[in-house]
Amino acid sequence: MTNSFLRVAVVFILAAGMTGCGQSGGSSAADSDEGLSALNKDSLAAHIQILASDSFQGRRPFTSGETRTVDYLSRAFAALGLEPGNGAAYTQDVPMVEISPAGTPVMKVQSAKGSFDLKSMNDFVIWTERPDSSITIDKTDVVFAGFGIVAPEYNWNDYAGLDVKGKTVVVMVNDPGYYDSTLFKGHTMTYYGRWTYKYEEAARQGAAACLIIHNTGAASYPFQVVKSSNGGVKLHLDTRGNGQYQLALQGWITEETGKKLLTTAGKDSSLLTAAKQKGFKPRPLDIKLTAALKVHEVYNKSHNVIAKITGSRRPDEYIIYSAHWDHLGIGQPDGKGDSIYNGAADNASGTAALLEIARAFKNIPEKPERTVIFLAVTAEEQGLLGSAYYAQHPIYPLGRTVANLNIDVLNTYGPTKDITYSGKGQSELEDLLTDEAKAKGRYVAPEDHPEAGHYFRSDHFNFARAGVPSLTADGGIDDVSKGKEYGKQKHDEYTAQHYHQPSDEYDAKTWDLSGGLQDIGLVYLIGKKLAFNNSWPQWKAGSEFKAIRDQSAQERK
Repeated sequence: MTNSFLRVAVVFILAAGMTGCGQSGGSSAADSDEGLSALNKDSLAAHIQILASDSFQGRRPFTSGETRTVDYLSRAFAALGLEPGNGAAYTQDVPMVEISPAGTPVMKVQSAKGSFDLKSMNDFVIWTERPDSSITIDKTDVVFAGFGIVAPEYNWNDYAGLDVKGKTVVVMVNDPGYYDSTLFKGHTMTYYGRWTYKYEEAARQGAAACLIIHNTGAASYPFQVVKSSNGGVKLHLDTRGNGQYQLALQGWITEETGKKLLTTAGKDSSLLTAAKQKGFKPRPLDIKLTAALKVHEVYNKSHNVIAKITGSRRPDEYIIYSAHWDHLGIGQPDGKGDSIYNGAADNASGTAALLEIARAFKNIPEKPERTVIFLAVTAEEQGLLGSAYYAQHPIYPLGRTVANLNIDVLNTYGPTKDITYSGKGQSELEDLLTDEAKAKGRYVAPEDHPEAGHYFRSDHFNFARAGVPSLTADGGIDDVSKGKEYGKQKHDEYTAQHYHQPSDEYDAKTWDLSGGLQDIGLVYLIGKKLAFNNSWPQWKAGSEFKAIRDQSAQERK
């Protein structure tokens, strides 16, 4: 980081200052607005502008952009007076491997009716997380296993009576509730519908490979997104030496390719329909599949950035605020020739929000009773890797972690009457959000597309799957002055024109962070309430993660 960047950070941290220190507490700190006035729109904008500047090169892990970002955040936390979060360090090493394809992947299908080749990026996309330079599966048996789900609580087992060891498993995306609202959680996707779960379960079953049949509606994105996300260089956690079984290959096939495989095996698309019903039995397909992939690996370390305020009364109980600092780096240029994917909204804005919330906590007269952690994680854009590593190697025990409050993309188009979140019915944190919103004259709106599984697509999820109640609050669309139609238009404009594109840049002329600041305030107040009392938010009945938390609660007794 240049000295000028550091000076800007310190100026805004100190100038926005300790304004809340003079506030008097009429009510208890848990229920008051103490510290809220310390949230500062100009400071927030300054941090975003710096983190999303071209000199940070899109903040991709393993680049000089990472070095600048980690240095900036570490210094900013220190300037706020926060303690290092990992012993004497503000960072946690995250060992990763960068795997890039070497040559064109191959996939061949053989059957009694003949043989044919599938075309990479047109018919399929495959990759590997194994640290091997050459992966081949040779004439493996192919099995169609429905949704690839084992869910005892829903009396559903797509692998019942099936041995898939060393075989290739073909499965459908999403879960049965997408097609039948009486199954699972209806149109709200469970984790069983998430593509990452499909690969995890196939690995637990001992499969050699797992291919997901794509469907645009059920996946919530076109096959083009699958190609752009998985067809090139990918980062993974470095799993050397952990002994956990991994699939040789994982990937997607187009819906047309899936139907072609069924037809080649003497089946038809009615098998896809049958798989949506309770009692479906998995079917071996009378075909053999051969696939090969050559890759080049580079091992390196990225970094989570972590700081804390130690609790005054219960320092061994933790509230974690999180946001991912990374973005996509330098890539294909857009129509204007811009090749830097700055990621201003996604997620320089959320990272800057961490600094604002930290400053708000430092502005209240009392120290929080519980320890408050500020965690800026790496490699979210590569598959939630930084938060996954923290959850696997927690610096603070997850069984003693009260909640995770995550921030991912702020509202940049002005105040809204509403706020929303993903994962309705998961935990009591949503009730706290509702209470805080109501107290500020706002309301919680339902999630637009619960079938898309957004709850499993941001960093809070890795805490949730470890049993920690977790929440990412999203900006609303009910614009205070212009209504829902305007807010939805602005939201859709960002998705269509700026999301994961070089044009996601800070623009002082068009951005209005006043709404984002209000959203930050609600998230701050939820964490402050928890930091000044001894309650433990619970998972709600029916949550996939309740049993894990219940076990840790028993261990705390």
